[in-house]
Amino acid sequence: MLNRVVHALACPHCGAALAQRDRALLCADGHNFDIAKQGYVNLLSGATKLSADTREMVEARAGFLASGHYAPISEALVELARRTSDPALSGCVVDIGGGTGYYHARVMDAFPDAVGVLLDISKFAARHAARTHPRIDAAVADAWQGLPLQDGAASLVLNTFAPRNGPELRRILAPGGVLLVVTARPGHLQELIDALGLLSVDDRKESRLTEQLAPYFTVAETEQLTRTMTLDHQALAQLVAMGPNAWHHDAQDVQERVRKLPESCPVTLSVTLTAYRPLP
Repeated sequence: MLNRVVHALACPHCGAALAQRDRALLCADGHNFDIAKQGYVNLLSGATKLSADTREMVEARAGFLASGHYAPISEALVELARRTSDPALSGCVVDIGGGTGYYHARVMDAFPDAVGVLLDISKFAARHAARTHPRIDAAVADAWQGLPLQDGAASLVLNTFAPRNGPELRRILAPGGVLLVVTARPGHLQELIDALGLLSVDDRKESRLTEQLAPYFTVAETEQLTRTMTLDHQALAQLVAMGPNAWHHDAQDVQERVRKLPESCPVTLSVTLTAYRPLP
């Protein structure tokens, strides 16, 4: 429990190395972090401006992903990781804003000698992720603050529909490492934007991402993935409830909107996957 990855972690207050003692992580300056009985640790350094996913949001995401609707994304992510990383990778695979650990677990299966650290602002997500895969450990952390990881701790970093803190991502990535980013394209879920009142994807999202990471990374490879999903009413409700749209909709209103749609609803899945190399 966390002893596999404690060497990669850093105290969120002072940046010092952490060591595990019984059911806690400690640094030399005396900062102490209890390990929850569910196996994750809270490494938040203070107040955060991010909205953490609720228990209900995490449960909705877990159910939706378990049904395989986003399997094409995880499959493409694994293949991109294989193409851009050392096949014998034995270092640390870090997932920033990793949620339930769905994508992280599949990448870990492709690298049987690696260990994993998943960071998420939600304690409910960290709790779920801590039991998703035997080689993934989870911590609560804010992606926009200093990440509780040592310099160069990660051989591979995953960032799937999550915040991207360029300087910190560069700091934690080892020389020769790879950052893999998945972002939604403008056509993603387009059939549901009006029908369910979903947030639309900014047309400049990809260019803004490039600008955001350009001072720290160079693009090694990029690909676009577009598929058509067939979603029933349960999956549609989960899709709304699992992400940022959940903050803007009443559950009863969502159910009423969903009932007006066909029982089998074709929905576009459209994302961009990009591999980045760190600049010197």
